[in-house]
Amino acid sequence: MSETTIRVVAAVIRRDDRYLITQRREFAVLPMMWEFPGGRVEPGERDEEALRRELHERLEADIVVEGKVGERRHQYRGYAVELALYAVQLASEHLRAVGVRDFRWVNSNEFDQYQFPDADQATMDALLGMGKPRA
Repeated sequence: MSETTIRVVAAVIRRDDRYLITQRREFAVLPMMWEFPGGRVEPGERDEEALRRELHERLEADIVVEGKVGERRHQYRGYAVELALYAVQLASEHLRAVGVRDFRWVNSNEFDQYQFPDADQATMDALLGMGKPRA
C-alpha cells in the first residue's frame, strides 16, 4: 500500500523586511496555525497555477511568481507533504482575509512568536535560514 503524498505550494512574499503569513481557520487541518500563504496543488495543475489560484482564493491577491526558492518533503503520521516555496511579488497591495482567518506582515525574528506546522517550520529553517529551530 502506498502512502499518500500531498503537493503543497507556498508563497514567500517580502515587503520592507517583513514577510506575509496567514493563519488557518478554526475548522481547517492544523487549525489556527500560521503559514506562508498557499495551498494544495490540484491534479493537472502546475505549481505556479496553484499558487495564483490559492492566493486569490485566500487573500484576493494577484501575484507574480518569480521562481522556486526550494522544496522539502515532510513526513506526518500516515501521509507526506511535498512543500514547494516560491518567491512571489504582489501585483497590487489589496489583500483581504477571505479564505484564511487572518494575515500579518512579520519580521523573520518574530517567527518564533507564531505556531507553524512542522513542514513549514522545517522548510523555513532549512531553506530560508529564518526563525529558530524548534525542540
